[in-house]
Amino acid sequence: MSRTDDFLKEITEGNTNKGDYITLGAAMLDGETLANAFVNVPLKTMNRHGLIAGATGTGKTKTLQVLAESLSEKGVPVLLMDIKGDLSGLAKPSPGHPKIDERHKKIGLPFEPKSFPVEVMTLSEQDGVRLRATVSEFGPVLLSRILDLSNTQSGIVAVIFKYCDDNKLPLLDLKDFKKILQYATQEGKAEFTGAYGRISTASTGAILRKIVEIEQQGGDLFFGETSFEVDDLLRIDDNGRGYINIIRLTDIQDKPKLFSTFMLSLLAEIYSTFPEQGDSGRPELILFIDEAHLIFNEASKALLSQIESIVKLIRSKGVGLYFVTQNPTDVPEAVLGQLGLKVQHALRAFTAKDRKAIKLTAQNYPDTDFYDTAEVLTSLGIGEALVSALDEKGKPTPLAATMMRAPMSRMDILTDLELSGLLGKSKLAKKYNQDIDRDSAYEMLNKKIEAAEAEDAKEKARLEKEKLEKAERKQRTSRSRSRSTRQNPIVKVLTSPTVIRSVLGILTKLFK
Repeated sequence: MSRTDDFLKEITEGNTNKGDYITLGAAMLDGETLANAFVNVPLKTMNRHGLIAGATGTGKTKTLQVLAESLSEKGVPVLLMDIKGDLSGLAKPSPGHPKIDERHKKIGLPFEPKSFPVEVMTLSEQDGVRLRATVSEFGPVLLSRILDLSNTQSGIVAVIFKYCDDNKLPLLDLKDFKKILQYATQEGKAEFTGAYGRISTASTGAILRKIVEIEQQGGDLFFGETSFEVDDLLRIDDNGRGYINIIRLTDIQDKPKLFSTFMLSLLAEIYSTFPEQGDSGRPELILFIDEAHLIFNEASKALLSQIESIVKLIRSKGVGLYFVTQNPTDVPEAVLGQLGLKVQHALRAFTAKDRKAIKLTAQNYPDTDFYDTAEVLTSLGIGEALVSALDEKGKPTPLAATMMRAPMSRMDILTDLELSGLLGKSKLAKKYNQDIDRDSAYEMLNKKIEAAEAEDAKEKARLEKEKLEKAERKQRTSRSRSRSTRQNPIVKVLTSPTVIRSVLGILTKLFK
């Protein structure tokens, strides 16, 4: 048996599945594509997470697009983080091209242009379904980790949440949280001290500065109502295809704090609300995080620990996370070790550091007798990748340099008119794109402060009135005493010593 036959046998046996699967392309050997040597990924292991990596321009985005299309066709909903703004074309069929036909002929797959059910979402003021979450939904622990607070500051946040729970004050947006922080050390200082102990103004000031940092990156748009329900990510269209939910993030590339805040809150919400799935044979939801280094580079140790924990645990909910980045070293080792599917496009060796990174990357793949993995990594063409997946038993499939299939949808963005038409038909846009600012902690505390101030003013007026009345009573008493001690002029004359001596003198003469 020839080397090619040995390779073909290994690829065929390693990619044969009893259950449902998706096809990424055909295996390559010595630069030649072997038709019908399909590289498959079983749906059963798609919740084991994955990585799509490679240098700029090697085809990472198209691979992401192919995976999203294939999952949607199998009835699995998808969530895409569109950092570069080039994924909305999934809503329209591919116009086709001779090069696509040539590629698929080599692979041995027919090419059929298709469009897919797409929902466009946004964290900012861009057009799309607005994604929001309330401060209360974060809770004190997650919010403290996002703000990177000290233990003392985290304790204050816990007290703030406890006070709001005890007093039925909804914490919906950041102005609610800022208001209660200020209240704790100003108007409500005595109340807080009596019930929960003294709160330092220095600590609340530090927390406020952290909140301002989030606000400057657009957090004031993200925190609030209507809060997004993660179950709406699981919709299936009338043809049984899963919705592809695309979050437009082109305007927050320079706001990694907001991006990581959103991602962590979303994953935490999914983990807390989705039921345990068990071994169902297919994932419930797949998330693709493009430009994943934006999360990891800006994450604090506490935040990174939270992400690592969720990555390890969330697959039991039937949720798979796929990180898209230029270099596998962008992803922490604790996360990298949890990834089942790895699609590695070409890496470029321009420096000694690059060559070292390539050598380390090659060591992350299964051993093979057919490739020098490090050499292949630098020689792959556009739309070609090294693929290693997990089979239905959870074992790595044979490593295959793969000619990737082309996306069935448009490899370009929607026009403004097409985007408007898509949003006009969106049921979620009607549900979530209404601004709601109901009475919450901010308004309730302002009313409480106003009521307290009005009560203080009323008490001051009462005391002032009593003071005036007391003064008036004192003045009246003084006048009354003055009148009672003043003698009648006639009585005064008659009782004067002169008159008395005169009368006595006259009486003495009469008696003589």
